[in-house]
Amino acid sequence: MWWLFLKPDMSIIDTIGVLTIMANNQRKRRTTGKTKPAGSANTVAKRSEVHMIRYFDYSLLAVLICLICFGLVMLYSTSAYSALVNYGDSMHYFKRQLIFCIAGFIGMYVIAKIDYHIYIKWAKLIYYFSIFMMMLVKTPLGKEVNGAKRWIRLPFDQQLQPAEIAKIAIILFIPVLICTMGKEIKPLQGIIRVLLWGGFSAACVLFLTDNLSTAIIVMGITCVMVFVVHPKTRPFIIVVIIGLIAAIGGARLLGMAMETSGNFRLRRILVWLDPEKYASDGGYQIMQALYAIGSGGFFGKGLGNSTQKMVIPEVQNDMILSIICEELGVFGAIIVLVLFGMLLYRLLFIAQNAPDMYGSLVVTGIFAHIALQVILNVMVVINLIPTTGITLPFISYGGTSVLFLMAEMGIALGVSRKIKFAE
Repeated sequence: MWWLFLKPDMSIIDTIGVLTIMANNQRKRRTTGKTKPAGSANTVAKRSEVHMIRYFDYSLLAVLICLICFGLVMLYSTSAYSALVNYGDSMHYFKRQLIFCIAGFIGMYVIAKIDYHIYIKWAKLIYYFSIFMMMLVKTPLGKEVNGAKRWIRLPFDQQLQPAEIAKIAIILFIPVLICTMGKEIKPLQGIIRVLLWGGFSAACVLFLTDNLSTAIIVMGITCVMVFVVHPKTRPFIIVVIIGLIAAIGGARLLGMAMETSGNFRLRRILVWLDPEKYASDGGYQIMQALYAIGSGGFFGKGLGNSTQKMVIPEVQNDMILSIICEELGVFGAIIVLVLFGMLLYRLLFIAQNAPDMYGSLVVTGIFAHIALQVILNVMVVINLIPTTGITLPFISYGGTSVLFLMAEMGIALGVSRKIKFAE
């Protein structure tokens, strides 16, 4: 890949400049066809006739609006009963989520107007800021919710999950590191250097906020970006296959050896291996979710007609897909996955046509984040992996998650604004 041969001692601004010039030259060659001698009048005339138009990905915006609206409808349908029981208002969760969605759209619009190259200067500071915010969880500012201390107290009875900041920090910082390294990313030492930065952030997420699912996503985003820029793919595929085999085998061995363990993560593995055996304890949520999926059939019971939403704990969070399957059936689940597929396709399109390497990698990181979170959530709901608390993007309840996801969409749209095509 041509960007790996940049000089390693170049500054990041110089590197981005060179990448931009090379990308623009490639586009000019594609749009002007075969070049003629520099002094040719015909060449000058043809070039003057080519008009470059700016691009904005309205398709991404349309898909995003569809996802948000669908998510709000399903959130109300899913959470109305529990909200009425707990708060005396069936629209409690819906109204809060609506406020965060509106704030998210405003933030997305503002961020989309910002030149994304400004993040190059601030990316490392944002990375360290995310670590600092996660450290605050261990202070008196930390807030415990449902037995997990992962939030920071904010005024007006609000809370912030700093692990979400870690995701966007990695998305902005790792591309800066890769572009700065240039061809140094090719050897094993270069790969390890990048993975250490991502691994440190993931370790902070795990040990400071006790959030294994987000730590996996943060490390996964880093690995995907390294995979994209590295010229060799076979070593990565081999490592992934070996890792999956080791994880499945290790889980089953732990399941046989740790039946009396009190560690909640090991207990989750036991529940995953045999949910019926622990249906009255740790397997209650996943068993009820599976009942919901099975009872929905292909077209479901109808919107609002779910019965399992009355018994599944915190159903509006990571288990909302099970209620979608119960009320709208497999057909509804397919619609959701198609919408996510369209969203990921638009992100892939922006990444492929970004004007420089930094913009391409940033959108690749956003793509990896959304893809990993959707895949892991679906796998949890159908019990392919142990429960991890991963929410379904744009659909599950969560103010912090929505705000930062919308910020990422704003960054992606900001990159799309810099794309130019020949008219």
